[in-house]
Amino acid sequence: MVSLPDDAPHRQVDKIVLEAASDHVKTAIVCPPTVYGPTRGMGNPSSMQINEIARIFLMHGRAFQVNQGRNIWHEVHVQDLTDMYVSLTEAAATGSPKATWNKEGYYLAESVAFYWGDVCKAMGDYAFSKGLFQEPGVQSLDTRTTYGIWPHYNFFVGSTSRGEAIRAKCLLGWAPYRPSLQEMIPWIVDSEIKDLGLHPK
Repeated sequence: MVSLPDDAPHRQVDKIVLEAASDHVKTAIVCPPTVYGPTRGMGNPSSMQINEIARIFLMHGRAFQVNQGRNIWHEVHVQDLTDMYVSLTEAAATGSPKATWNKEGYYLAESVAFYWGDVCKAMGDYAFSKGLFQEPGVQSLDTRTTYGIWPHYNFFVGSTSRGEAIRAKCLLGWAPYRPSLQEMIPWIVDSEIKDLGLHPK
């Protein structure tokens, strides 16, 4: 995890953090998967990945997945994610011996795995129930077609990204409990409906 090639996503930022580590400076890297849900602070109110996907579906009037939609990612509610940052900060401030730092301070953040096809279908069904799509469910498209719709789509939806938050749960006692991604689909789609100025039935 700390020796990925330089062209890996986020690697350049990881290197800066790792190189700043010393006996006097404690560093930790938190690596979340698909982040969703409303934030608790000012600024960006929603996730880029899942909300952008909902927006694309609404703009095209149809939900779609890559091939059979069996690509697996993990998810984390943004408020559960910020709980982990708080736990790490408190561990650093109190000198807790449980947390590890620097090259050993790499923490994955996730609550459960999901299939992208299930999430895309749920968004399609919900938009259909609002009268915005002519058909429910999800359409299967190949990678060339989805790339033409949005170049990032195959990376965000057509790939698999797996990793369990074992260290965060065992060392920090981190226990995510907010609503699941599936439960938040109506909020996500409604947010994009409002932002796009659409008028559901």
